[in-house]
Amino acid sequence: MRKLVLLALLLSSLAGWSQNPIAYDLFDKALKKAEVGNNKGAIDDYSKAIRIDPLFASAYLNRALLKQKLGDIKGALNDVDTTIKVEPKRSDAYTTRADINYKAKNYKSTIEDCTMSISLNEKDYIAYNLRGLSNFHSKNKKNACADFTKAIQLGSQSAVKNKKMFCK
Repeated sequence: MRKLVLLALLLSSLAGWSQNPIAYDLFDKALKKAEVGNNKGAIDDYSKAIRIDPLFASAYLNRALLKQKLGDIKGALNDVDTTIKVEPKRSDAYTTRADINYKAKNYKSTIEDCTMSISLNEKDYIAYNLRGLSNFHSKNKKNACADFTKAIQLGSQSAVKNKKMFCK
């Protein structure tokens, strides 16, 4: 799980860069703090970067991931929503919001966000897998199995397990 969060932080930082060097430096410090498990310190640095550059989408998304990890679901959703407002074509933001909603058992919203993410990035196997899980929990086994199959084609190992478990 820790590796997944760090990977998500790194990937989300590839887009939405700040034009302000001070905000960027704070963002870099936050990444380093998150790498060593100082999540609260990282959140503080992301917050400082956002105060300097309120349109710094990557800082919002990374802060959302850490807030989710710390159990601040409302704060995480607020940050992801802001990321989407700033960069509406950012597929990883929709996948992140889908993950938060899935864990909250809000399957309808998860399916909607995964569908949006897939429309922006057709190779997002995480979105296919999450949508498959949400379809299964929404009693739509046919769509769930189709999503797991697509996620497997794109390289998801989790979908292999999910398909074996849910598509018997």
